[in-house]
This record gives sequence, C-alpha cells and structure tokens, in this order.
Amino acid sequence: MDSQLLPSNRKTSIVMEFQGSQAIYLQIGHYICEQILVERWKSDERIPSVREMGADLEVNPNTVMRAYDFLQNKEIIFNKRGLGYFVAETARKNIIDYRKTQFLEQELPSFFKNMQLLEMSFNELELEYTKYIQEHENK
Repeated sequence: MDSQLLPSNRKTSIVMEFQGSQAIYLQIGHYICEQILVERWKSDERIPSVREMGADLEVNPNTVMRAYDFLQNKEIIFNKRGLGYFVAETARKNIIDYRKTQFLEQELPSFFKNMQLLEMSFNELELEYTKYIQEHENK
C-alpha cells in the first residue's frame, strides 16, 4: 500500500472543543488548515476520510463533508476519486491568503478599536509582538 495514502504521523484521535460562536464545519476546516500550516499534513498527503474525521470528532459525517467541500472550494484540499481527500500543492499559500483576508476584514478592526480605547501605541504593540516571537520562536 502506498505510504502516501496512510501517513504515519496522523493522530488516531482528535480532541476538539467546539465553540458556539462559529459553525462546527468552519471549526473543523480551521483545524485542518492548522494541521497543514504546522506541517502535520503535507502537500499531496491524504487526510482522514469523512467517516474517520466524523468518528474522531464525534460529529455527523455530513458536517465533516461540509467542511471538506468548503476547503475544496478554497483549493486547500482535493478529492482523488476512490482514494480520498488530499492536501493541495498550493494549500499553505491558499490558507495564508484566506486567513489573512479574514483577519484583516473581521479581526483587525476590532483589534484597532481596542488599541484606540486603551490608548495603546504601535510601539507598545511592537514590543509585545517582539517578546511573543522570542518566546515562541523554538516551539
């Protein structure tokens, strides 16, 4: 059997705590994107089947299918008929582009508002960001 079909680094179970503020299929999509960004799942590597993911997360396979459809539309994963879903070659770039747009449009305005309300300068922010990078550099 092709080792590409069954990656050895795949977890046998996934633990997720779903948040009520976002649709479950989007949270599953976010989880998959994170696995790709941290390179647990690499380009052209098979990801868990809809049934496997549904069983691991204890969610309806239809919910997982909705997440996979969403990711497929974003060209993050693709389906090889009869073999399953795989990480697209351009997945990492597509994830970063999508999440950057989402961050700029949805999270950043709220962040800037908080900075303004707290009278926080970009210099303070830069210091905190630099400290964060140093603390998390080797993790």
